[in-house]
Amino acid sequence: MDLFEKVMERAKTADLGKYQAGADGYFMFPKLEGEIGPEMNFRTPFGVKPILNWSLNNYLGLANDPEVRKADAEGAAKYGLAAPMGARMMSGQTVMHEELEAMLAKYAKKQAAFVVNFGYQAMISIIDCIVDRKDVIVYDYEAHACIMDGIFLHKSKCGGEKMSYVYPHNDMEKLEKQLKLATKKVAETGGSILVITEGVFGMAGDLGNLKGITDLKDKYNFRLLIDDAHGFGTMGPNGGGTGEHFGVQDKVDLYFATFAKAGAGIGGFIASEKPIIDYLRMNMRSQIYAKSLPMPMVVGLKKRLELMTTNPKYRENLWKIVHAIQEGFKKDGFDIGKTQSPVTPVYMHGDPNASDVECTAEATNLLLDLRENYGIFCSIVVYPVVPKGTVMFRVIPTAAHTLEHVERTINAFKECKKKLDEGRYKAKVVDPWSMLKSGKVEF
Repeated sequence: MDLFEKVMERAKTADLGKYQAGADGYFMFPKLEGEIGPEMNFRTPFGVKPILNWSLNNYLGLANDPEVRKADAEGAAKYGLAAPMGARMMSGQTVMHEELEAMLAKYAKKQAAFVVNFGYQAMISIIDCIVDRKDVIVYDYEAHACIMDGIFLHKSKCGGEKMSYVYPHNDMEKLEKQLKLATKKVAETGGSILVITEGVFGMAGDLGNLKGITDLKDKYNFRLLIDDAHGFGTMGPNGGGTGEHFGVQDKVDLYFATFAKAGAGIGGFIASEKPIIDYLRMNMRSQIYAKSLPMPMVVGLKKRLELMTTNPKYRENLWKIVHAIQEGFKKDGFDIGKTQSPVTPVYMHGDPNASDVECTAEATNLLLDLRENYGIFCSIVVYPVVPKGTVMFRVIPTAAHTLEHVERTINAFKECKKKLDEGRYKAKVVDPWSMLKSGKVEF
């Protein structure tokens, strides 16, 4: 069979592929336009409408901060978008990159840091670089896709031999059992152990049990890598991340974070002991063979980090909104899970006995109503990621939101939940397009 024919057949039956023709441009790959912030425009195949946006990774509201915009513009005017031309090892190193790394190392309370051009591929490359076929990885079941891809790459080196162990999410008893197995394994191979988890889990908003994990260092010999994409800049008394929040940053051996969340930019960094960072600089394939982070972004990131480290108002404003919306949801009876971070999941429950198609139809209609009739834009997660009949909205508060935004959103959710409980979103088929085309979305 031709490879492309096979791919197209697979696409027709994939969970998202089944709905691609109608969902593209509305439910998938939506277009948000205007100044980045809570109030934007949502361009769909059926028109443009203003929305209140809770789906931006702009935690501290820095994307449109005047000082940040000024630094971005000056960086672009001075250097253009092309500089530096080349990978950092060959021709893409600059004093600005080094200055940013020194600032990051200080903020993360580590000896050194290495700035990377893309967070996702960097995490894969860090794992690939730091462990070899003799080493064992122990990881949390709910680890992010970039961590999983790094682990898959590690597995490919091991010739079918089991060199990775997973533990149920945040289950320290099971983690210890896996560490016992890993310790026995590396005694045979002559290797070492790397434990990987996240600081903030980006879907449910709960925190990795860094205190429990680091306590196990007293009993087992392992190094700890954490992905703190959602914790950097938001967690801890100074925004230093989830390790700072728990008071165990000194026991985190490899600290990784991105600039795509609180930093309102692109790229990321890894921080650790200087000899380890030097090794990563010389051996991370994703950086050796890829272009350096462009100068305008580096200049802008220095300004962002300066503001994050010297002005607590950004985190204070963020947490004012976080507390308001999370407490407001809970007061009105909404289930927001176990979040301990700005990430705010809101769980609603439809018919658990419905078919897969009916579950998707009900969730689609709920989201459609929320966007079209209430002007609220946020991400949605449905079966099979969550249990059948459950709909999870992922709400991301930012420092740029207001208490009026919070009140408006909670009121909209209350009305939609009432309709869901009354069964008004139920349908046998997924067909929001007819309503959108007619311009009348009614439930």
